Amino acid sequence: MTVEPGSVPSLLTPLRDPPAARRRSGRYLSVQVKFTIALAWSVLWMAGSVWLSLPWLRDLADLTHPVIAVLVITLVAYLPGGVVAFLAASLVLDRQPPLRVTSPTTPVTVVIAARNEAAGIGTTLRYLANQDYAGPVTVVLADNGSADGTAEVAAQAAQDLGVRLVVVDAPVPGKSHALNAALDRVTTGLVVTLDADTLLHPSALRSLVARLESAPDDVVAVAGSILVRNSRDGFWARMQEWDYFLGIASVKRMQGLYQGTLVAQGAFSLYRTDAVRAVGGWPDAIGEDIVITWHLLAQRGRVYFEPLAVAFTDVPVSLRHLARQRARWARGMLEGLRAVPPWRQHTPMTRLMTGLDLVIPALDLGYTLIWMPGLVLALAGYYWVVGPWTLFVLPLTLLVNVILYRFQRRHVFGRLGLRVRRNAVGFVAYVVVYQMVMSPVAVYGYLQELVGSRRRWK
Repeated sequence: MTVEPGSVPSLLTPLRDPPAARRRSGRYLSVQVKFTIALAWSVLWMAGSVWLSLPWLRDLADLTHPVIAVLVITLVAYLPGGVVAFLAASLVLDRQPPLRVTSPTTPVTVVIAARNEAAGIGTTLRYLANQDYAGPVTVVLADNGSADGTAEVAAQAAQDLGVRLVVVDAPVPGKSHALNAALDRVTTGLVVTLDADTLLHPSALRSLVARLESAPDDVVAVAGSILVRNSRDGFWARMQEWDYFLGIASVKRMQGLYQGTLVAQGAFSLYRTDAVRAVGGWPDAIGEDIVITWHLLAQRGRVYFEPLAVAFTDVPVSLRHLARQRARWARGMLEGLRAVPPWRQHTPMTRLMTGLDLVIPALDLGYTLIWMPGLVLALAGYYWVVGPWTLFVLPLTLLVNVILYRFQRRHVFGRLGLRVRRNAVGFVAYVVVYQMVMSPVAVYGYLQELVGSRRRWK
């Protein structure tokens, strides 16, 4: 769906507001007003759903019990519909503020935590060397116990490319330990985390820093936009391409609108160095990027999202590795909820954003234990759980995907010289198969966290 990173232009002109943004006029709506409108629309949608589903509710109550009927329909219809309605309204209302700074020159340190990445670290450094960022960039490589000569390969590549590289030995296993070892060597006011297998679009670093320097002082981090690099590597990679392009990007845009992006992901994000140090660096957690973001939000910081700061990452190509990754993400979300509960956040918007994560495990359980068995029953002709009423949320889901696709194609890909690949098989899999696989995997991750299973970085 996206082009291979190697085919993007090596140089781009300074970013400008798109023509549509310059022409846009009318009354300004504050973020708080947009939040209120989206929340009101979500409540109205849920209220309408309840009214329309009363016959279904009565029929299911006759078959089971009124309490069971309300619980089942809430988990498979009301809550999913309310969440999607809130997301759809937020995307319609979202307007990215224009950049005041378009060509920043502030010194930046890029931190790469690496373990056995010799095969690809040279390519990662090459894309860093090709950034059109005008300021000085230092790369700190935290070698996390590699046995394949990652540090030596990186040092040679940096010398050949003219990259300023500092190698730090981080022998204690775990990504958080590697990141904190690198943090001790950071001397700049801004620090970027970058995964060793992630390649940057030529303007990615500039876009990320420009967004932070155009933002208020209490914005302490900016998450970049992650897209799939290896989408031609099989069925599961093709499916994930649409997940990153539509699903993850839509949630990031919604959270960014309300200035509370919940994950400044380790794959590619920018932080104020003093803010990271103020919360004690990256925590020893399987979802270290989730937990540190929630700590930053709890310290009254705001976290933005920059859709033009595009990076391309490798995604798992087998179901086994995909399941392991998504189970790890599910565990990381529970770690964030435990470390910083939503009620410890300081604004209604961030309390709601983090509070939605309290609902997600229930939705995954409902989908796994109720919706999927209900689908089997529906195929047998019994529409007790899954039937015509459960299709009511589909128009909203389609609206969300259409809004995001048009935004990504015009305002992101169009401005960066990228094109959208044809990937019909992946899209159908994303719509039909994705949730059937991901919800059970997430439930497995929740169980792993609850019983304290051994944590794995990869």
